[in-house]
Amino acid sequence: MKTSNPVLARLGQAAERERAAGYAQPGPYGQPGYPQQYPQYPQQQPYPTGHGFPAAPPTVTPMTLDDVVVKTVLMLGILGASAAAAWVLVPDALTGVAWIGAAVVGLVLGLVISFSRMANPALVVAYSIVEGVFVGMVSKTFDTLYDGIVLQAVVATFGVFFLMAVIYKARIIRATPKFARIMVAIIAGLFGVMLINLVLALFGVNTHLRDGSPLAIGFSLVCIVVAALSFVLNFAEIEEGVRMGLPQRYSWTAAFGIVVGLVWLYLEILRLLSYFQGDD
Repeated sequence: MKTSNPVLARLGQAAERERAAGYAQPGPYGQPGYPQQYPQYPQQQPYPTGHGFPAAPPTVTPMTLDDVVVKTVLMLGILGASAAAAWVLVPDALTGVAWIGAAVVGLVLGLVISFSRMANPALVVAYSIVEGVFVGMVSKTFDTLYDGIVLQAVVATFGVFFLMAVIYKARIIRATPKFARIMVAIIAGLFGVMLINLVLALFGVNTHLRDGSPLAIGFSLVCIVVAALSFVLNFAEIEEGVRMGLPQRYSWTAAFGIVVGLVWLYLEILRLLSYFQGDD
């Protein structure tokens, strides 16, 4: 199954590679992670262990849902600590510079992690720190203008996330191939619209998509709904990865995908709430 999140889309590809290599096949009693066959060695090295016996095949610990939960909580903890530190330590005069710099670095790290073939915990942790600085600077800016808005956005973000987890668990919404195709098309369209809007804004053109107008409110609501629905695809990818016995290290990749979705949802909710704040 395909997902709208390029990070989690690679989970299925990784599972196929692991299975092809013989390290993600189900065991004789349905347990995942047993090697399919012993590795082949060159003729000139008949006894690689030095004791007259073939080397034992490497073991691969399969990923579990608990692994993904633990890694996600860890990433959120690092991101939150980084955001709090940036909020306190970065001077107001440098808020804009820190905001833009963290956004650029975070984007680069996100793309590297998303399209790399191997899960890299160090890069994921680095992304959490940098993205924490970005979120902290954005949050500080909004909280300066609208007191208490950050707490409201955080509560609303996790409320939506847990609601979608319950909806997915109850199978109220299913990640069918048709649903996935529609979501991918919508998210690609939203990304294109936001990119065009950003370019036009740099040239002083106001499209009214981000200025608090009724059109802007409607656009933010669409983004929030789509961000929330994308978690259904994320949950399905993780569930499939666990079922296929994906190696444990990919729990970092899955957690990274969830955190990316949470940050997007948080920023959209933060922006929407700002539209309804008074001018006092």
